[in-house]
Formats: sequence, structure tokens, C-alpha cells
Amino acid sequence: MIGADELDVSLERVQVVMADTSRTPNEGYTVSSMSLETSGNAIRYAAAEVRRIALSVAHEELEAPVERLTVHDGTISDPATGRSVTYWDLFAGKRFGVQTSGSGQPKGPAAYEIVGRPAARLDLLAKVTGRHRFVHDLDLSTEGNPMAHGRVLLPPRYGSRLASVDEAAARQLPGVLAVVRDGSFLGVVAEREEQAERAMAALRESAVWEPGPPLPRQDALFEGILGGPDQAFLVVDGTPTEDPIPPVQAPEDAAQTLSATYCRPYHMHASLGPSAAAAQWREDELTVWTHSQGVYPLRAAMAQVLEVPEERIHAIHVDGPGCYGHNGADDVALDAALLARAVPGQPVMCKWTRAEENTWEPYGPATVVQMQASLDGGGNVIDWNHDVWGYTHSGRPRGGGGSSALLAAWHLEEPLDRPQAGPSRWHEVGIHRNANPLYTFPQRRIVKHFLPDGPLRVSALRGLGSYANVFALESFVDEVAHAAGEDPIAFRLRYLDDERARAVIEAAAERAGGRREGLGRGVAFAQYKNRQAYVAVILDLSVDRESGEIHLDRAVIAADAGQVVHPEGLRSQLEGACLQSASWTLFEEVDYGPDGITSADWRNYPVMRFPAAPRVEVVLLNRPGYPFLGVGEGAQGPSPAAISNAVYDAAGIRLRRIPFTPDRVKAALHGEGG
Repeated sequence: MIGADELDVSLERVQVVMADTSRTPNEGYTVSSMSLETSGNAIRYAAAEVRRIALSVAHEELEAPVERLTVHDGTISDPATGRSVTYWDLFAGKRFGVQTSGSGQPKGPAAYEIVGRPAARLDLLAKVTGRHRFVHDLDLSTEGNPMAHGRVLLPPRYGSRLASVDEAAARQLPGVLAVVRDGSFLGVVAEREEQAERAMAALRESAVWEPGPPLPRQDALFEGILGGPDQAFLVVDGTPTEDPIPPVQAPEDAAQTLSATYCRPYHMHASLGPSAAAAQWREDELTVWTHSQGVYPLRAAMAQVLEVPEERIHAIHVDGPGCYGHNGADDVALDAALLARAVPGQPVMCKWTRAEENTWEPYGPATVVQMQASLDGGGNVIDWNHDVWGYTHSGRPRGGGGSSALLAAWHLEEPLDRPQAGPSRWHEVGIHRNANPLYTFPQRRIVKHFLPDGPLRVSALRGLGSYANVFALESFVDEVAHAAGEDPIAFRLRYLDDERARAVIEAAAERAGGRREGLGRGVAFAQYKNRQAYVAVILDLSVDRESGEIHLDRAVIAADAGQVVHPEGLRSQLEGACLQSASWTLFEEVDYGPDGITSADWRNYPVMRFPAAPRVEVVLLNRPGYPFLGVGEGAQGPSPAAISNAVYDAAGIRLRRIPFTPDRVKAALHGEGG
């Protein structure tokens, strides 16, 4: 939409090439709600430069001054003479042959004809009718060279090593082309998918594993987080520092002091489709088809493991299961490459199973947040404390460093070590993201406690630390507002100087309207990373006191993401973030025991289903001419706090331990904690 508007062509004429190491620039990862801020602005300025170059060439072709020329759907016209020429007449697919100056000026918002207006998605029809080809659907067969199918057998739990396996039994099965073993990496390649499944079943039956160390008790997770060794940093304006950390101490003039502890468990991406990839070796060059969020970093990481130069690996992004973070996509790409190396020249498709995805993907880290605030006699906040404990949120694969974040690299005969995580010192990244409130509370103390290692594999999951921090912060703001005897919305507005922040809260409240009898209402707000989209969520729900079930009725989301490009896409992002966050909050938790992860399927890792979803309404505050503000994770943090606050309004209980299961609701109703 941005490119079409700047070029003055119809949307249907624009083709977007997804990330491809042979065709597109290296933009790192698609992460952190940065796509419009980075790629969007790059396309905007590039398209403006192309338009400038085209007009400069056309003015010679048409013998007319540039300022007199107009462009409509790629046709450049001179109104005075009636002569015209098209972009494709001028260039016909050839390189421009001119030096770009960067002097092409993008349009102002008043000139937009596509940006900011509804537009039908060009890919939607194929997706809803099943014609769209995801990575799982690829058939890379060519005449005389059919695509083969691979499977890998992942260890039963972390640290397990393959002691022995009967490879011969699998090799003798129909269609088997290769059995691949390298240390504890074990896989099979077959002519057909069901043949690969049968061969893998035979390998699984005969494999003998050294079990590795047991996992710790799950019921001691949060006590272990608070009691374990950590590296603490005072966070000042969103950035960890080496400044001395003052103790948590209520001011002498405090009339009342409140404290609370909030807990978030491990969450998985729970992509509806397991990860998959295809790979093909031609001589000493590798092509891999992947749904990775970063084809260039993946290429570098694979080159390190496979010991080949990066330029000999061609990584192509293909649509696959969405994840908003680091799931199994990169791992299965290496699996496919290792299997394909056993059948040179033949493309190999490798798919993980549901159990493999659930038990081996990197999870969103468990987190504990402790809050304390003091009020004076007038109900004013005079002291604010926020301590957050957690593991790294950054475990994506990258090349170099003598270690690898790719799963198979740890299982090879000559394995690479797992990277040692360190505390991020960047602004608003990882554990401390959105720990710093936007409210004008005086005497604030924000501390990040980095834990070097945890029991489960972790990495990036939608919102990083903002989900737990905003859940705790906005739930606690609600508690403090009630302690001050003030309406939660009025309390927030009293401490917000940012007019855009105030506007989204007021817009959500206006759309939410009057309250319905029998429903509790909760409100929460955040500006993602304190610099991107402003989002307020108001949620109505009921609590069944007998069953302990929470029934979500209606969610109202108001957002300011700067200049709106695609209104429907923006609404979809906000609605999806709210629903996924609600699913985390009410249903999701990775379960594990001494023998490994037990959340291997949807029965043991339930997610929100359609009957549990609330009605969602979205209000957009468009800001024409303002910078794009990333919104992908914007509703992720406010949603759990809005639910928690609505539960208090409906049932008078505070739930501070996610997920809010019926058993925990009933325990809280009986005074046994939230």
C-alpha cells in the first residue's frame, strides 16, 4: 500500500517479494513491531525516489517540464499536450542506469489515495479456499527428481543422548532412501511421507537413550526464581544501569503502603501448525525453504553448523505457521539440511510433529514481578517500586561465537555448545520491557533481576517482557486506585501527562459506554516499549462462582499507532493480540516434570477456543502525517491486566498468578490466594 501510493500505481500492480537471501536486503529479523518503522519507511523513500527518476526520464521523453507531469496508475501524462508514457515503457524491466540521489520526496498525507483506506487483502481468497501454498504444501519435484520426505527423532528430554538404535530395521522398509545419524541427531529420508513416518516409528521403537538430568519440580518454579542467584540492574528511563540499587523502603510520611507479587508461567507459541522446512543440496550449495523470521541470521547460523561459506546457502522465506517470536522454524530448517545432505541433489521436506513442536520449541520465559507503592494521606502516590525477575528473551540463532542456538547443533557427534545468555542492557528490551510506567509517579524505583539459566529452553515470544510487566503494573495501578478510593480510569488520567495516552483511554471508555448488570469491568493501558503504539483495553466479563470459570463478554480496544496505513490490518493485529493474550491469561501454561515436558498436545496445553472468545471492538485514532508506531504487540500487555481488574470488579478477588484457571478462581473465592 505504501509503495503503490508513492508510485501512483494501483495496489494490484505491486508484488512484495518476501525475504530471500538472493533477492532482498538483509533486514535482520521481522520482530518487535518494527516492520512499518523500518521496511515501511524504506519502501516509502525508495518508491518516492523511483517516481522522481521516472519523472526525470519522462520529461525528456515527453518534452515537458517535470512539474507539469501527472502520474495515474503508472501512466505519466502531460496535460498540456496530451502525450503520455508509462513506467514500463520507460524501463521495461531494465535497470535504471542512473545514480540514486535520495532526493525523491515522499507524499504528504493529504495526497494519499491508498494509505489509510480499507483495502482487500490480495492473498485472502487463496487462503480461505485452501489454494495458498504454505511451506508444508511445497512440492519441489522436477522431472526425474522427485521431492523426498524426512523426519527426525528428537530426544525424549533435555540432555538425553542416543546410546544405540537399530538403523538396519528402518533401512529395510519400503521407500527408505537414507537413515541419518550424527551423534544423537537421528533422522530418516524416504520417497513418500507415510514411508518416512513408518521408518521413524521403527527407529523410535529401537532407540535407547541415556536420559539426562531430570527437570526440577514445576511447583517450585516461582520460589526458585525469587531464591536463585541473579544479576540486578537499576532501570532508569527504560535502560538498565550500574547505578546503586536502593532498598525497597516505604517513605516515613506514607499513609498506606501496598505490595503484591505477580507470576507468569512458561508459555509456548502454540502455532496451530508444527514447523516445517525443505532443503536441497546441489553440489556444495544449499537452498532452504523456511518460515523463519530472519533468513539472513538463519543462513549465518546454518553456515556455522554445516561448515560451509554463507554465500553457498540460499534461504527463502515461505509462509508457514505464525508464531510472533522464535519457535521451531529455524531448528527444522537445519534438520532439513542435515537430512538433504544424505541424498545430494534431491529436495527433502522435513516436518515436525505436534509433540516435537510443543516439547522442543523455545518458550516465553516464566517471570515474577513484585510491586510496592505508598500513598500519602490525600491518596497520592509518593513512592513506586517494580522488581522483575526473569530469564533471557533473546535466544535466536546467529552465526559465530563458537556456540549455536540451533537445536540439532547440540545433538551432533561434535556438538556446538548452547549460547550462554547474558543480561540485555538495551533500552526497553527483554525482561525490563515496559517495567517503567508512563505515569508521572514520583520517586520510582525499577529493578531488573536477570537469571542466567532456567529449567526450560526460552527465547522470544510476542511482547517479550511487556506481557508480564504490564500485567503486573496495570493490575497494581488498579489496586492502588481502589486503595485511594478513586475510579481506576480517573486515577490513570490524573497521572498521565501524555495527551495521546489520555486520548486512547478516553476513546476506549467512550466506546465501552455504560456497564451491564452482572458483568465486571476492567481497564488497562500501555504504550508498547514506551515509544510505540498507545493501547487501552476495557474488558467486561462474568465469574461463575460455582465452577470458577471466567466468561469474557466484550473487549474494547482503542489504539493510536500514528499514521494508519491499513485500517483492517491494524484492527486484526489488535484483536489477535488481545485474544492470544487472553488465551495465555486464562488457559495456557507449559507443564513439565522430572521426565520432561508433558504439554505435548492440545489436551495438555489448552488454548482459547471460539466459544470462549469475547466480542472485540476496535477504535483507531488515526494521526495522519505522524510516524508509524508498531502495534503488533500493543494489546498483549494490557489484556491480562484488564481481565484481572474485571475479575476483581465482578467477584472481589485479585488474581495474580497466570493462568486464571477455575481451580485458582475458586481458591481465591475461598480466601486461599489468587
